[in-house]
Amino acid sequence: MRLAFIKLHIAVLLAGFTAILGKLITLNEAALVWWRLLLSVVALLLLFTWLKKSVLTTRKTILQLLGIGSLVGIHWLCFFGSVKYGNVSIALVCFSAAGFFSALLEPVITRRKWRPIELLLGLMCMAGIYIIFHFDTRYKTGILLGVAAAALSALFSILNKQMVNARADGLQMTFWEMSGALITLSVAMPAYVMLRGDSMLPAPLDWLWLLILALVCTVWAFFLQLQALQHISAVTLNLTYNLEPVYGIILAFIFFQENQYLHSTFFAGLIFIALAVAIQMWRVKQGRDR
Repeated sequence: MRLAFIKLHIAVLLAGFTAILGKLITLNEAALVWWRLLLSVVALLLLFTWLKKSVLTTRKTILQLLGIGSLVGIHWLCFFGSVKYGNVSIALVCFSAAGFFSALLEPVITRRKWRPIELLLGLMCMAGIYIIFHFDTRYKTGILLGVAAAALSALFSILNKQMVNARADGLQMTFWEMSGALITLSVAMPAYVMLRGDSMLPAPLDWLWLLILALVCTVWAFFLQLQALQHISAVTLNLTYNLEPVYGIILAFIFFQENQYLHSTFFAGLIFIALAVAIQMWRVKQGRDR
């Protein structure tokens, strides 16, 4: 269990850094995600070749993973859209709503009993987001995209939990889900380019940020997350990811001085979210969640 939490917290730290990279990369959100996925899939193929390991599994499993991957792709599109239309801090705080959506969706999908404490903790996170949104509407579009990203994150985490428990190898899961996300974005990209008209080609410095984003913050972080899911619940995973704002916001303050642009209610909302995370971590330590 301890090793699973170490892997999970490394993944969360890397996830917090993705928002920083998203702000540094000059591409729009769709082009950014497409290049991220392309580089990730190529890297995974090279890794499979180096390990002399097959990417193939059963046809049913591949189709299921491609479907989950499409949700991952749309999630990232919404998340980086939140960074672009809002800022790093707003996008990361809104992501904490994943715990609430997970508490709502997991009992429906897995048919386990409802856990009132999980709903309560999720509602605390939503209350934090509402405080920020209600008193500071400058980032309305960014907030809405961030909440949408959180809902999609909760959904694919629950589906991933089922796949991990069933039969899928973690590295194969990562490859096929990244491939599903890439296919989804590739199909949508022509329409996106026509509507936005932005360049799809990265600037010279963008290549460095994209490689870090793809290799370190995507492939490695995603694999660590899947390994952690073998030992913890999807709700715990999503609530732990609420620490992502803490890591990411600290980095945003350092890199972009975003604390100068945030209303005091942002920090009031953040307190609700941090408290919910602390309570859930205490529950896990006491063995009350799995």
